[in-house]
Amino acid sequence: MIDVNNIFSVGPQNLEEIALTTFQFQYENNGLYRIWCDRLGRTPASVRYVEDIPALPVSFYKSDRVVTTEFESEVIFRSSGTTGTTGSFHHVKDVGMYRESYSRGFRRMYGEPADWCILGLLPSYLERGDSSLVNMVQGLLQQSGHVLGGFFLQDWEELAGRLDKLEAEGQKTLLIGVTYALLDFAERHPMELRHTVVMETGGMKGRREELTRSEVHDRLKLAFGLGEVHSEYGMTELLSQAYSKGGGRFVCPPWMRVLVRDERDPLAVMKEGEGVLQVVDLANCYSCSFIATEDVGCVYGDGSFEVWGRQDDADLRGCSLLAV
Repeated sequence: MIDVNNIFSVGPQNLEEIALTTFQFQYENNGLYRIWCDRLGRTPASVRYVEDIPALPVSFYKSDRVVTTEFESEVIFRSSGTTGTTGSFHHVKDVGMYRESYSRGFRRMYGEPADWCILGLLPSYLERGDSSLVNMVQGLLQQSGHVLGGFFLQDWEELAGRLDKLEAEGQKTLLIGVTYALLDFAERHPMELRHTVVMETGGMKGRREELTRSEVHDRLKLAFGLGEVHSEYGMTELLSQAYSKGGGRFVCPPWMRVLVRDERDPLAVMKEGEGVLQVVDLANCYSCSFIATEDVGCVYGDGSFEVWGRQDDADLRGCSLLAV
């Protein structure tokens, strides 16, 4: 069994060791993943380094129940999908593990949620009710406890009013939203935000013209008088998130790492360089911790990474990040 207490105490000196232990645990207890590893000729007996661990294509979450050990799911997170595409579903054994992951990850980047007022602008996700993003923001809202915090659908006037009051009070505020909704709000209610962090989670969902991330950020910075726009990198299939405080570079928590593989060779994986991104998410220990995404980007020597877009043959994903 995996000692889940070790996952959140991982550091650069022992990530590889815990990743290899997690790989063996999942190889032995996840039949789908074991078949995939065997077909690639990679087993715990032959793998020595984290970049040699086989990554399961994220598309398996659209067709299979990806679980390590057998359990009754406490929650099933589903991706939004778009017209003509199949959404993913993620069976979660213990939602408390997810709560621990996003709480620790947020505190590492932004401090205690109780110091913030959090406003969630996630209309399409709220309408579904099975979104991991909504679950995360709801949990952070509870930890914040600020009386003016909450979710918004398309009640722009109420949101603008709350922001005005919070700005007047000098309250540190996080406005986290899906990209198209943030742009809609910015067009209707431009305002000077001096105490508010605006964070986009990606996703145009065919609701607006496609824009690069830099174009989106430029529009939001102009509308709100901001120096930077922050971003969140998360996926339905994962239990951890990376954050960017501006400039497009994401930073992972210690129990998460992004690798990069050659587009032409799925076994040619590197710790840095350009190509298709692979995610190591040790918190995802009862599903699969090694995911081959459909996102293209660059990983730098310090472990930070950029997302440039998606592979040409990849399905559009509602939570996917915009191209740069």
